[in-house]
Amino acid sequence: MTYDGNVTPGGPPQVRRAGCVTITKVAVDEKMSNNAYLLHCEETDELVLIDAADDAATLLSLIGDRSLTAVITTHQHWDHHRALADVVAATGASVVAGAPDAAEITSQTGVPVTRTVVHGDRIAVGTCDLTVIALAGHTPGSIALFWEDSSGQGHLFTGDSLFPGGVGNTFGDAAAFATLIDEVSTKIFDVHGDDVWFYPGHGGDSTLGAERPHLDEWRERGW
Repeated sequence: MTYDGNVTPGGPPQVRRAGCVTITKVAVDEKMSNNAYLLHCEETDELVLIDAADDAATLLSLIGDRSLTAVITTHQHWDHHRALADVVAATGASVVAGAPDAAEITSQTGVPVTRTVVHGDRIAVGTCDLTVIALAGHTPGSIALFWEDSSGQGHLFTGDSLFPGGVGNTFGDAAAFATLIDEVSTKIFDVHGDDVWFYPGHGGDSTLGAERPHLDEWRERGW
C-alpha cells in the first residue's frame, strides 16, 4: 500500500519508510479517531510511540516483542493518553511530555512522566533524534516533534497544534489562539520548508506547503 496518511479506527495501519526510521500510523477509537504513531529504528530495532491514545491491545500488537523505549505524549488532553498506563505497564517504556503538561498527564493517568522536555530538546529513536518544538496554545505544554530523514525529507508530528486547514482548537480563548498561531508561524512555518510532511493527532496528513498560503486566513478568522 502506498502511504497517504489516511487511516480509520479498526482499519489497517499505514507504514512509511523515512531513512533509518519506519513510521507506522494507526487510528484508534471510533468516536475520537485519534492517531498514534510508532517509530522504529531500523538500525537498533528500538521503538518510540507517539500518543498512546487508546486501544492498548492494538498498540501492543504493533509493538510485538520489540523494545519500546519511550511513549511521547504530545499534550495533556484525555483522548491522547487513555492507553498510556497499559502500554507502559506492558513494556516498561519511559514517558516523555512537555514540561508544562506533565503534572496533569500524571494526574489523569496515574503514570509518572519520566522525562519532561522543552523547546529544542532531542528524543532518541534508536540512532536517530526527534527535535522537540514547544507550541503553547492548545495546551500550555503541547509539543510537536521534527525528524529529517537521510534524503532531506522533513517529518513533523504535530499533535493537536496543527492540522490540514488550521491550528488546534483553543476553545474560544482569543489569547490562546493568538499564542498558538504565533507559535505555529514562528516555530514551524518560518523555520521549515514547504516539503515537510506533517502528521497530526487526528485525521489525514498534509505538507507545510499546502497549508502555508492559508496562515493569514486562519489568523483573520480567529480559529
